[in-house]
Amino acid sequence: MDKILVTGGLGFIGSHTVVELQNEGFEVVIIDDLSNSSIKVLDGITSITGKAPIFEKMDLKDKSLVEAFFKKHNDVKGVIHFAASKAVGESVKEPLLYYENNISTLVYLLKELKKLPEASFIFSSSCTVYGQADELPITESAPVKQAESPYGNTKQIGEEIISDTCKVTPNLKAIALRYFNPVGAHESAKIGELPIGVPQNLVPFITQTGIGLREELSVFGDDYPTPDGTCIRDYIHVVDLAKAHVVALKRLLENKNTSNYETFNLGTGKGSSVLEVVQSFERVSGKKLNYKIVGRREGDIISAYADTNKANKELGWKAQLTLDDAMRSAWKWEQVVRDTN
Repeated sequence: MDKILVTGGLGFIGSHTVVELQNEGFEVVIIDDLSNSSIKVLDGITSITGKAPIFEKMDLKDKSLVEAFFKKHNDVKGVIHFAASKAVGESVKEPLLYYENNISTLVYLLKELKKLPEASFIFSSSCTVYGQADELPITESAPVKQAESPYGNTKQIGEEIISDTCKVTPNLKAIALRYFNPVGAHESAKIGELPIGVPQNLVPFITQTGIGLREELSVFGDDYPTPDGTCIRDYIHVVDLAKAHVVALKRLLENKNTSNYETFNLGTGKGSSVLEVVQSFERVSGKKLNYKIVGRREGDIISAYADTNKANKELGWKAQLTLDDAMRSAWKWEQVVRDTN
């Protein structure tokens, strides 16, 4: 079966995608520098699929190492590129770190893929490229607005680099997947979201508060123009998201793409407020969550959820799992993690 490189393959979305790729029979090579992940995730993947992926610990910012990798693995047929720094707040404080890590690594990978007779590339993009959209739900044709953060800007620039490269590289086909808010964990509770330090995302903060690791959850603002006053996002189960990457990859490998650069939104098509996520957790866990309303957080947009029609029709993919499914799996994962640490 085809050999696929997954960069950042021990991260949250990457590890779940590796599982789905292996389940579909692909041979997987992971590159990860372990700066925001754990080598233990490799055991989790192997335990779920019964097969250990090839693993190379590598910093993709080292161009010579990237070149050496592709000399060694010159039979790679596709790349799914997750490796990137991803904390919005940190990117505001450390912009150069984000531009170096998220842009230079992409350029080095594309330079190597240009040398191959044929290559398929899936880019981990984000709904942050849309900012606060003028219309909801957000379609792929919505204008890409000036980024709210250096992180968001690296996703916009990344898409432009790939698009420009594909225009002049007939042997390269690429899809940028713009995802909304990935949550949940694998049903086995052998892999899941494992933030280092204080979580930047809502769901791990909820589960860590539920288990007593955090004293309380801060809900940033209850005066937004939404039904309950809290921000609305499109929360997609990470397993649904992982499966979409496999479907998109197959589209390229089987030459079903309509052009050699395409973009797709990945979400559920339904927005949920922060308080609805809290209520979902309380429903599936049977626990009352300690939270308090505090002031708005700078840079937060009011509402964002996806129009998924393009992915539904052209990829034949649709999110299957509910918010309750995601919260249930995240809570199960949190309990397993605390028991083993």
